[in-house]
Amino acid sequence: MERDAFLLLAGKYKDTIFRVALNMLASPHEAEDAVQEVLLRLLERGRDFESEEHARFWLVRVTINLCKNTLRSPWRKRHVPLTAAEALPAFEEREQSELYSTVMALPEKYRTVLYLFYYEGYSVKEIAKLTGSGVSAVTTRLSRAREMIRSHFTEAEVD
Repeated sequence: MERDAFLLLAGKYKDTIFRVALNMLASPHEAEDAVQEVLLRLLERGRDFESEEHARFWLVRVTINLCKNTLRSPWRKRHVPLTAAEALPAFEEREQSELYSTVMALPEKYRTVLYLFYYEGYSVKEIAKLTGSGVSAVTTRLSRAREMIRSHFTEAEVD
């Protein structure tokens, strides 16, 4: 891949790669590592992309695969994270902070489809291709994730 093409794609999609990785890994530090690894794979890629959409799809797919591999690694299964040391993003309103915490508390499979659907604007069919799941599985995960968030806020209102 040519240097100019790499710099253009890296500059345009590094934030997207970070957000996808953050949603899957739930750790800003691991998400930063994932961004570096994905961009390294992009740099080492031998051929150009057919279109801008193809490049975006490839980057998200590589990010998802890398995060799945990270989540399956024996090292990750054997260590205990220092969650108290994790830095949470600063929000201006308490509701935003509460929503972020609720979404990040969801299992990874729900966080990922929520993020890809609402923030990246992918359709259910595209998410199914990206995640290697069926369309019905993606639809079910979206529905269950919405219900989990809704029930959390309903319970919070009752309290």
